[in-house]
Amino acid sequence: MKGLMVQGTASSVGKSLVCTAICRLLANEGKRVAPFKSQNMSSLSIHTEDNLEISVSQALQARAAKTPYLTEMNPILLKPTGNMETDIIILGKKENKMNGMHYRQHYFEEGQKLIKNSLQTLSSSFEYLILEGAGSPVEMNLRDRELVNMRVADLADVPVLLVANIEYGGVFASIIGTLALLPEEQRARVKGIVINKFQGDVSLFQDGIDFIESYTGVDVLGVIPYFPNELEEEDGEVKNNQLASDEQINEWALHFKEFVKWDKVKAILEGDV
Repeated sequence: MKGLMVQGTASSVGKSLVCTAICRLLANEGKRVAPFKSQNMSSLSIHTEDNLEISVSQALQARAAKTPYLTEMNPILLKPTGNMETDIIILGKKENKMNGMHYRQHYFEEGQKLIKNSLQTLSSSFEYLILEGAGSPVEMNLRDRELVNMRVADLADVPVLLVANIEYGGVFASIIGTLALLPEEQRARVKGIVINKFQGDVSLFQDGIDFIESYTGVDVLGVIPYFPNELEEEDGEVKNNQLASDEQINEWALHFKEFVKWDKVKAILEGDV
């Protein structure tokens, strides 16, 4: 399948919105594109036309892709309910409630099959899939049974863009540390780095870009200036009770495109990098 996966050095670096921008830019070019996040831990969800439930982020990304929401875009939704328990929602329907340890122990094999089937369903209907990871791909205590990052990139056999947040500092350590902890075959999947939430004059960061590229051997595809927005997010509180407008989605996508090497991103999607 053609596509790429957006992973992050941590939560809240901007993975969801990078996926949203890529979906909209491809859709604006007339491409049939769909978002995908294998497993989402979020209390914020939305219902499809068939009254099935998926995360607000994949719903936003589907609107960016100009396509209806499908439950295969977010086959596993985990909704925290308190007391260390979570509602397990499979393809939009509540199946069970269990704690995190029980879920990890008993749902790994079944989860992989579900993810694989969902990827196949989407890839039969769309030209491109834009996959989103979760948290960091190098949470070493979780890697043996993770269902959200490099295992999914391996299942889909897609390249990876790594997103880092420069807003609070530490961007060099977060990028280099993440790449250093990945096994060699998975590090080879990382074809580009995007630095998000930059504040100031981007041109003054060229020495930083040069250092990252020379140290890691991976191209920095963009440094995205901070962009205040009201787009839906899967984490935290609801920003407002309204869905983002088409104009707001376009505005964010065009901002992203202005500061990223868009032709290089498309070359990665086509497998030319």
